[in-house]
Amino acid sequence: MKKILITGGAGFLGSHLCERMLDEGFAVVCMDNLVTGSLDNVAHLFGRKGFEFHYYDVTHYLHVPGDLVYILHFASPASPVDYLRLPIQTLKVGSLGTHKVLGLARAKGARVLIASTSEVYGDPLEHPQKESYWGNVNPVGLRGVYDEAKRFMEAMTMAYHRYHGVETRIARIFNTYGPRMRLDDGRALPALVGQALRGEPMTVFGDGSQTRSFCYVDDQIEGLTRLLFSNETEPVNIGNPEEISILDFAREIKSIIGAGSQIVFKPLPEDDPKVRRPDITKARELLGWEPKVSRREGLEKTIAYFKQKIHAV
Repeated sequence: MKKILITGGAGFLGSHLCERMLDEGFAVVCMDNLVTGSLDNVAHLFGRKGFEFHYYDVTHYLHVPGDLVYILHFASPASPVDYLRLPIQTLKVGSLGTHKVLGLARAKGARVLIASTSEVYGDPLEHPQKESYWGNVNPVGLRGVYDEAKRFMEAMTMAYHRYHGVETRIARIFNTYGPRMRLDDGRALPALVGQALRGEPMTVFGDGSQTRSFCYVDDQIEGLTRLLFSNETEPVNIGNPEEISILDFAREIKSIIGAGSQIVFKPLPEDDPKVRRPDITKARELLGWEPKVSRREGLEKTIAYFKQKIHAV
């Protein structure tokens, strides 16, 4: 079996990628320091042939014995609650961690896919966001630790590609949701779903007019897989262009759950993006990819997962 490394493999997206790559016939080395990931996400994979887990921080010296064909670099806190709690770790995994991963890829002759983010666009002045847009990011704001870590990650990746000839792929991931998200990760969807399921007031920040575009995890993993196997070295947006305001989203969740929760408003956090919607023309043309799962279907599956989690507590 050809071997691949997935950093952050016990996280939300990382665990789904571990599963997909095992299904594709690869041996998977899952590496995670469990700062925001969880062994629960990969527990069902421990009995599968070719799967191994390594508890490790990728900002340290990085070595994996034997040949590697691919590295998927998904190690990083990815929600505001996490990267505001862990600002230095977030910067380190985006910079030092990426440097270690790219060095390993160069040594092994492996192809690297890095998990960048729509947050590289900041609070965008262009809408929808195309890959050619350079963004509007506050480097010294609270969110800058994540935004700039990912922007640096992209710059370092392109430098290794141009200077060392490393095969690289860059995915700009837009708001993804689905089973294995953490209820307490602070993002809009798990926060609103958790509050509605518990019958608590549902918190909307600002007036709720800010927009997001939510992509179900199965669609996201399909897009990432196609990008990994493609020949595209420039960044590619992987997300769902169907945009909704946070207030309407809260109402939609409330309706699906049938919750009696009241919607309450709190001040908008610093540098919170006002709009977010990917232009996925590039993904459609180069990868033949576009999302297939409707928001209603995705929400119903995600809510069912969260119900189980809440009842298990």
